[in-house]
Amino acid sequence: QVQLVESGGGLVQAGGSLRLSCAASGSIFSINDMGWYRQAPGKQRELVASVTTSGGSTNYADSVKGRFTISRDYAKNTVYLQMNSLKPEDTAVYYCNARARRVLTTTQRTYWGQGTQVTVSS
Repeated sequence: QVQLVESGGGLVQAGGSLRLSCAASGSIFSINDMGWYRQAPGKQRELVASVTTSGGSTNYADSVKGRFTISRDYAKNTVYLQMNSLKPEDTAVYYCNARARRVLTTTQRTYWGQGTQVTVSS
């Protein structure tokens, strides 16, 4: 299996910063895209940011552009999300996501972490 373990969530005041980390482990042959999604109460899960394998191209939701930065350590199979200038509307459970191929398989699958709570107080 492939496991994604997130860390770094918590409670922060508006204007503050947090850094989320997500480490992938298990029987990994390769990882393609990695990213972060979030889900606020009563809302659908939405893409926050993603980063590809080839070239490290990044993609951000309009609501976080200029405030959040996604980065990736390919050697450690880890993806990070630096969140600055946090707003109360950023409050959500943040989920790590990865497209990965397990050893001895030929297809990629999507894997999710368990989620980490981010709460921004006004």
